[in-house]
Amino acid sequence: MRRRDVLRTVGAAALAAPAVRSAQAQAKTLVFGGSVPLTGAAAETGLNVNNGYITAVSYLNDKLGGVEIAGEKYKLELKLFDDASDPARATTLIQLPTAAITERAKKPMVQTGGGSDAIFTKGYKYVFGMYPRATRQFASTAALFKTLTPTPTTYSVIWTNDAFSKTAGEGVKLSCDAAGFKRLDAFELPAKPTDVSSVLGSVRANSPDLLVCVMHDQDSLLIARQMVASNTYVKLLFQGLGPQLASFREALGKYSEALLCSTYWDESVPYKDKFFGDSRKFAEYYRSKITRPIAYHTAGAAACIETYILAMQAAKSTNPEAVREALAVADYETFYSRIKFTPDGDGDPIIMGSMIGQVQKSKLEIVYPEAASSAKAIYPQPAWDKKA
Repeated sequence: MRRRDVLRTVGAAALAAPAVRSAQAQAKTLVFGGSVPLTGAAAETGLNVNNGYITAVSYLNDKLGGVEIAGEKYKLELKLFDDASDPARATTLIQLPTAAITERAKKPMVQTGGGSDAIFTKGYKYVFGMYPRATRQFASTAALFKTLTPTPTTYSVIWTNDAFSKTAGEGVKLSCDAAGFKRLDAFELPAKPTDVSSVLGSVRANSPDLLVCVMHDQDSLLIARQMVASNTYVKLLFQGLGPQLASFREALGKYSEALLCSTYWDESVPYKDKFFGDSRKFAEYYRSKITRPIAYHTAGAAACIETYILAMQAAKSTNPEAVREALAVADYETFYSRIKFTPDGDGDPIIMGSMIGQVQKSKLEIVYPEAASSAKAIYPQPAWDKKA
């Protein structure tokens, strides 16, 4: 997930509250606006998010003929801007990407990119996130570590110097320390690292059982490649972002085998959905329209649109304040997840928390929690030169 410093902007895929305008005599249009990084450093995530928005709007308009709210039919329209992975540009383009501005405008923002704690600890009432805040996102991973045999005892953690990754790194330390793992090292890399050889030298010297990396996709790829090149081996490499993407797995090839990551959605999850039917049907529709491999950000973005619609239907209104009140008490199922927000607006850490995926034979399998698993976790991982 591209989770930038949300004191400046609200993350990879923030949708501002919809504006409602008359279209023709017998129809109305709901306009969803926001910025997405279609170019720049965060484009990999941004393109996946953008495709999720497009898929949801296409399906609701073309397959269902629009949506009904308070007895009236609405068609949906997107007005998205490429912020080029630059928070300042997003602000210039639409004037609604910051939590503070959204708050002053009293327009609810449901976003599927921002997880930094800074979004949810300032008392904002109009910003809602599809993920738990960063410091709460690692609890399920630490629980998985406890189930491994033989039980690992030590860990090291690496993060990059950006708002989300720094906060996520704190979450790793909190969760792993509380679970009884001994922390050997904690490393902070620059926001855009180009070489990690000195850090990997320390990893080799201390040889932790677990190495946890929390950073963006391309930085995860950099670390994995340099670990292979320097033959830096650990029994388990967890990379919060990266292995969930088909493009990452293809770029790393056989060396991606047994890497673990967080994932917030899989098309095998058993949720039922009012609009799409279920996860598999959503994935089937997506693939009928778009050739780019599906990712959990894609599903989260589509569910973001759906969440707005469900809140409007519950409120029986498109009035922003009424929609905000409906979002605050949301508790309903979508193909992506059950949707329920904390009083601060982030996703409920249990209900909307992550599953754990592991690359097995080039495919991402769910290995935790057990109720959602499609395979058992491989541990320890093979040495780099033993990966097939």
